[in-house]
Amino acid sequence: MSMSRFGTAGLAGVLAASVAVGAAGADTLRLSHNTGDTTTWHKGAEKFGELLADKTGGDYDVRVFPNAQLSGGDQMRQAEMVGRGALDVVVTSAINVTPLVPEMAVFSLPYLYSNYDEVDATTQGEPAELLEDILRDKGIEVLAWGENGFREVTNNVRPITSPEDMQGLNMRVAGPMYIDVMNALGANPQQMQWGETLTALQQGVVDGQENPIGAVIIPQQVYEVQDYLTTWHYSYDPIFLGVSEELWSGLDAETQEQMRAAAEEAMAYQREITREGTAEGVGFLREQGMEIYEPSDEELNAFREATQPAFDEWAEKVGPEIVDSFQQAIENAGSES
Repeated sequence: MSMSRFGTAGLAGVLAASVAVGAAGADTLRLSHNTGDTTTWHKGAEKFGELLADKTGGDYDVRVFPNAQLSGGDQMRQAEMVGRGALDVVVTSAINVTPLVPEMAVFSLPYLYSNYDEVDATTQGEPAELLEDILRDKGIEVLAWGENGFREVTNNVRPITSPEDMQGLNMRVAGPMYIDVMNALGANPQQMQWGETLTALQQGVVDGQENPIGAVIIPQQVYEVQDYLTTWHYSYDPIFLGVSEELWSGLDAETQEQMRAAAEEAMAYQREITREGTAEGVGFLREQGMEIYEPSDEELNAFREATQPAFDEWAEKVGPEIVDSFQQAIENAGSES
């Protein structure tokens, strides 16, 4: 067969077969995530592949596709595609799944958390299991939780020191809840795929964005297209590693155990390097020429009060049982620290 003939009919057949094999849970698993290949998301995904290959004696090979390539660049579609078996594995953030599961917004309610101990009490504890049950009903088995992190605000117009400074800014946001938060602050939210955001910032289509320092702002070099950053810690965003329920249910118990163990180790590694990057990040960003503003407790309270309407609206959408579970775990973590 000539290369040209193979390149049309033959290659198409090979690709179709590989998709079918992947969906059926054979050796090659396709993992999709929606950030670039320099991020801690990508490093965590690659670590999962290494660990899974090691634990299964090479029975599984994980191919990692960054920038939501397998969902046509649409970061919101990835989880839905995993849920119906069109993708094998996903690493995505909670906020990206809210169109499919509105309850996932609970993690990112404005000013829900104060520190990592409170975060870990929910993502690594019983509260997260409530969300795992809902995602399972949507065809996604959550294997482990990682970290995007506390989302900080950047822009090219002025330092953000108070809610009033947000008024009139055109802000890129990732999901529906953040639209309401930005509206509460008087900004003009524009929901946009991450893959389009850096260009939009560079061209002035939007003035700013909000994302975690260690997971996104530094590895994606946001500092090259933004002048100001405020560490307002206004929202937290976890990521999770999830597998298609269709694929998962076809695995034997030993393979399931190996896969979950690989995911848990990989996401523990991902959380660790994300927090390291965040801890070192403010100094690094200053060195890169960003003007950093670190609000006082009083100033943070002003942001908290301004975003309370969005908190209340989304807490109602999430539901009292889930919100109460998270708040109780956070309260307990505070009393133990």
